Amino acid sequence: MPISRPFPELSMKTMLVAGGALALQALAAGAQQPAARDAAPATLIRNATVLTITKGTLENTDVLLQRGKIARIGPNITAPAGAQVIDATGKFVMPGIIDPHSHLMSDGINEGTLSVTSMVRIQDALDPTAVSIYRALAGGVTTINILHGSANTIGGQNATVKLKYGQEVRDMLFPGAPPGIKFALGENVTRKSRQDVARAMGQPMRYPATRMGQEEVLRDAFVRAQDYKLRWDDHRARVARGDRGAVPPRRDLELDPLVEVLEGKRLVHAHTYRADETLMLLTLAKEFGFTVKTLQHGLEGYKIASEIAAAGTGLSTFTDSWSYKIEAYDAIPYNAAILMRHGVLTTINSDSDERIRRLNIDAAKLVRYGGLTEEEALRTITYNGAEQLGVAQRVGSIEVGKDADVAIWSQHPLSVYANVETTFIDGEIYFDKQRDHARRQQVARERAELLRADSASAAPARPIVP
Repeated sequence: MPISRPFPELSMKTMLVAGGALALQALAAGAQQPAARDAAPATLIRNATVLTITKGTLENTDVLLQRGKIARIGPNITAPAGAQVIDATGKFVMPGIIDPHSHLMSDGINEGTLSVTSMVRIQDALDPTAVSIYRALAGGVTTINILHGSANTIGGQNATVKLKYGQEVRDMLFPGAPPGIKFALGENVTRKSRQDVARAMGQPMRYPATRMGQEEVLRDAFVRAQDYKLRWDDHRARVARGDRGAVPPRRDLELDPLVEVLEGKRLVHAHTYRADETLMLLTLAKEFGFTVKTLQHGLEGYKIASEIAAAGTGLSTFTDSWSYKIEAYDAIPYNAAILMRHGVLTTINSDSDERIRRLNIDAAKLVRYGGLTEEEALRTITYNGAEQLGVAQRVGSIEVGKDADVAIWSQHPLSVYANVETTFIDGEIYFDKQRDHARRQQVARERAELLRADSASAAPARPIVP
């Protein structure tokens, strides 16, 4: 349950030592803690410009949020009894932003000791108190895909999360979201600089150290997964025939997720930069009968846009970040537009706890670089991300029956002058700009009072005895 004042057990001096800035952030966030869903009132947002994403733009329109869902959309909706009413005249309402590639709130990014770590789960190392969650909410972000890092050819299992700041991790996990797993190719896996240091110090190098080694690691893992699946299929067939002597194979936590990939039950999100390595992965996936759901980053995707589209694979990229390493030298800002024109499901991601707050501006750049329409640009940070994560039936657009994950913007979200005024998840307010400002002033007063009280109660300094 939310608490009215974070850290009530801390002493006055401890609060001061913890630092004014930290206390301010924590207390400001505490003001946004919502009540339980059953107690949350209905909310009627009146007279807004509604950017539905899938049903066009609706002027002077009301949106009713009720029982965690978008209940009604249209003009002149009557507010239910007890509902809070927000006048959004001159403002814009859009779906909550979805970030398909984030490491936000993860307390452990990489398990880099092995080439294949499909057995680890990022949800086991999530910190629901990370203040970056609150900052992301202030940028209109409501859902993120938290991925394992890119140190492994096959990394760990992902977590799709709703940013319900102040709740427990189990309450933040997106119910019903398809499970996923992180793959990675290229320099992050070969770790050339680290391998050179290890070699110079006489330490063993981790396999693989080349791109051809990465392909072998993938093939070996899926050959083992195929064999493991056959053994389990045979066991289940024997059980179905009534064979009481059937002994189940030994569980293998490394291969279980890869069998789910082969069966189409687990989505593959693959970190890749170069066109050649991307083609290798798509070819290997076809060989083993699965589809890569999303290529992450894919800065050279524009070179093979037709091949990516033919594979039925999506791509999540940056707008204008490149040249930060050799693999990123051939990136262009037209990448997303070229991919979309070839029919590739394309999104913009942050891969950053800071950039996540400005995904609306990254989307706006696509209007300049490639001539996307405003709706197409907004799709790259809303509906397309929901499609890539397999949750488009729940979020990503403003439609009756979908989750009430929406944000109210002061201006059109593609404007550099726009800012978020209120962010809802499942109909509950998790960020409100006015409340935030009021709470900051209150915290400043409380801190000043604590400082005065602490100063007045301080014992006189003892003289130094030589």
